[in-house]
Amino acid sequence: MGRDAHKSVVSGLIISGVRPIWVDPEWDGARHIAHPPSAAAFERAFDEHPEARGALVTSPTPYGSCADLAGIAEVCHRRGRPLIVDEAWGAHLPFCSELPSWAMDAGADVCVTSIHKMGSGLEQGSVFHLRGDLIEPAALKSRADLLGTTSPSVLLYAGMDGWRRQMMLHGEELLGAALRRAHAVRDEIAAIDGLHVDGRADYVGPGLGSDFDPFPVVIDLTGLGVSGYRAADWLREQHAVNAHLADHRRISTQLTHADDPSTTGALLTALGELADHAEDLRPAPEVAVPAPDELRLEQSRLPRDAYFGATEDLPVARAAGRVAAEMITPYPPGIPAVLPGEVLNQPVLDYLRSGVKAGMNLPDAADPGLDTIRVLVEGTGAD
Repeated sequence: MGRDAHKSVVSGLIISGVRPIWVDPEWDGARHIAHPPSAAAFERAFDEHPEARGALVTSPTPYGSCADLAGIAEVCHRRGRPLIVDEAWGAHLPFCSELPSWAMDAGADVCVTSIHKMGSGLEQGSVFHLRGDLIEPAALKSRADLLGTTSPSVLLYAGMDGWRRQMMLHGEELLGAALRRAHAVRDEIAAIDGLHVDGRADYVGPGLGSDFDPFPVVIDLTGLGVSGYRAADWLREQHAVNAHLADHRRISTQLTHADDPSTTGALLTALGELADHAEDLRPAPEVAVPAPDELRLEQSRLPRDAYFGATEDLPVARAAGRVAAEMITPYPPGIPAVLPGEVLNQPVLDYLRSGVKAGMNLPDAADPGLDTIRVLVEGTGAD
């Protein structure tokens, strides 16, 4: 599975005890952004670990970068292994021919979709789709029953069914209009001095993604000299505009088919004023982003074993070389920088500490301020 997996996937590893074989994402060192792992990377992982039972990839990413799902599916199916796609940000993909391929059309065996993100469902509304014969439907239903509530909300089901009907009847029309609006908004934002809107040329190509979803309008603020964290706070406080996500150099403003000229107009006004007030938000706090080989921590224990093992809270200054016993996840977008069972190194600790000082949110850490970190007691567990 891709190491850019969402924390919910890691929670599944902790509960199940499954041993992950991590596949490295494509890393753009110039822009400090990860793209989904390539089909070739999954091929290498299967060659090195023929015992692997399947593959999981996230596509689209929260930034809109899409994997080569057809290529990854071919790698899996040649070995008789299923492909699961975390398509949380892809509820809109099946309903507009101008968008990247839906996971099921690309050959995935299972995809999981959050209807409350790019669909019209209520918060927590999600569905999974199944195709092919590599996963037994009864087995999937049984596993879902183990984790699902016994008191499901009729509001969630009604919202999902209403969204399904809306998309089947009007999806191409609604999403086509939304796509045209998104392109126009992108052009208008790009015309604001100091703002760069990430586009297909930034995300698609060798060493990058395979396709691109234009609805996440990702704005690089390097030209303004401000951080995404400060910009997001300013937009919320001054204009009641919530950015979809923020990092040390970007914000993302997610558009959907529900947007109209009033919402996009408010966004454009807020961004224009952000550029005018950028001097008040400078300088951007320094965030120590590690090199790709430093970001990739060694997995020395199973996530489950580390999470449920004997632990202690250690000052961060003494934590390098110790085995983490918790997830530490910059949120949003919710991709853990540290997993239970990984060996902590100084560059990642410096990244997280400098990130917190700059405005990074770490909601799942035992100490969100990261003065301390939860680690395994030395001498416990097996390497």
